[in-house]
Amino acid sequence: MLTFANLAEFSAHAGQPLGETEYMIITQEMINLFAQATGDHQWIHTDPELAARLSPYKTPIAHGFLTLSLAPKLMAELYRVESVKMGINYGSNKVRFTNAVPVESRLRMKVQLQSVEPQNKGYRIITECIFEVEGEQKPACVAELITLLFE
Repeated sequence: MLTFANLAEFSAHAGQPLGETEYMIITQEMINLFAQATGDHQWIHTDPELAARLSPYKTPIAHGFLTLSLAPKLMAELYRVESVKMGINYGSNKVRFTNAVPVESRLRMKVQLQSVEPQNKGYRIITECIFEVEGEQKPACVAELITLLFE
């Protein structure tokens, strides 16, 4: 894990990688809980038997937004700014779901710090996050995410 004393030190890292996480397994239980939380019970995610018969993947796949929702958890595994008291998800400039995440696949995230800019009473951080499925050439998701950090 990268550790920065403050946002000035973090800012100097702009344009550089923040690293890549360990792989995590995407389970059917995670997918079902996400479906329950969001109300998105589409069979391609939640019905293994139907997915085996009708899906080109032959197994359920994770919701794209489940993959994206893992960003804060995974980001916390990569870096820490000691002076930051609070962070807020602000939005995204661009998100693309470019490949499926089959159930029981292993997923990781690579992050590049694009920029750190003062905004209001905090700093606006832009990161490029690439979610990779182990063994796949094409990423599952590429997202430019915006976070506000406050000291």
